[in-house]
Amino acid sequence: MDKINTKLEILADAAKYDASCASGGAGARKAKEGGKGLGSLTGGSGICHSFTPDGRCVSLLKILMTNYCMYDCHYCINRISSNVQRARFTVDEVVNLTLNFYKRNYIEGLFLSSGIIRSPDYTMEQMVLIAKSLRLDHDFAGYIHLKTIPNASAELQKQAGLYADRLSINVEMPTPASLAKFAPEKNLNDITGTMDHLKDSIAESRAEKKAPKFAPAGQSTQMIVGADPTPDTDILKTSVKLYDDYKLRRVYYSAFSPIPDASPVLPLKPAPLVREHRLYQADWLLRFYGFSYDDIAQGAKDGMLSLDHDPKVAWALQNRHVFPVDVNRASKDMLLRVPGLGIKTVARILHLRRQHSIRWADLAKMRLPLSKLKAFITLSDYRPVMGLLDGVNLAATLKNTQQLELFSGRT
Repeated sequence: MDKINTKLEILADAAKYDASCASGGAGARKAKEGGKGLGSLTGGSGICHSFTPDGRCVSLLKILMTNYCMYDCHYCINRISSNVQRARFTVDEVVNLTLNFYKRNYIEGLFLSSGIIRSPDYTMEQMVLIAKSLRLDHDFAGYIHLKTIPNASAELQKQAGLYADRLSINVEMPTPASLAKFAPEKNLNDITGTMDHLKDSIAESRAEKKAPKFAPAGQSTQMIVGADPTPDTDILKTSVKLYDDYKLRRVYYSAFSPIPDASPVLPLKPAPLVREHRLYQADWLLRFYGFSYDDIAQGAKDGMLSLDHDPKVAWALQNRHVFPVDVNRASKDMLLRVPGLGIKTVARILHLRRQHSIRWADLAKMRLPLSKLKAFITLSDYRPVMGLLDGVNLAATLKNTQQLELFSGRT
């Protein structure tokens, strides 16, 4: 048992550098007829891990199958030239850990990644065997997220999608030039080719009702931010293309942080965590708030998002002429552009204003950030004081406000 605990300590720590493990949206898997379905959830709510859209935090076993790797990616602590302690789980060890942790109510699913050993096909085959054993041998109906190995065969990719709820493959760097510099053994065409194959398989599965489910929670990817000089606007442009071309469910952003035994080509200082946060905020606006890439880029200076203001506030400060917005008359799209109003709040406003004219007291009851809203809205009993919206101090007033509370429905 001590040997397993040592492996777990090493391989769980090694997995922490992969951010692309927050996911939701997979429908609960049904147990086999006559089976209880270990890990199955009832009610069709689905199984999620990390943070769900409504803010719930759920757990999963997040490990590498092994931190041995035949590649030498400069940003990776597990690269072949890194002087780190190595470990490797067997297929049965990962299966037993997952089942034992679930039975003890420690986890609700598995996130499994791996270094590349022997070959991409061999590595992918071992990971598929783990997922297959959990599903078929143990009737495990919990959440499984597998990291796809670039260059693994199409047949192995297909098998992975049959047993996993979500698949992901990391593009790693935001530009082909950066990938070539920092991960010379990886090829962007191989990565996007796999994404394209997975996209088609997911679409075919959804179109054919009788077809077996294939990665029902879709696919995701991750980019490292700050290891290269790529500006935020170019990072977001890459994200937009990935969403459009490969129908990804999420792009994750991971702020570069110096790693032990670091490669000399890497920066000495970490990227600001607030920069990662701003990229997530911009990504949210692009996917759910009706903002375009050009809207986001408008508020960026020299290609970098403001660290002082979230992207919605930055856009509002650049477009003061469209404010103040009449909360009782404005369209849904326009309300979503008001700093301090999020998706859930806008839905409540649209419902409430069908019943009566919305007043300042109504917003106060919703516990909204009124100090952020007051310059940008009008109500039946409120208008901003003269000069508030155009005041030179408005940007400074909003500088330290906590915007884009993604999980509370405010932005």
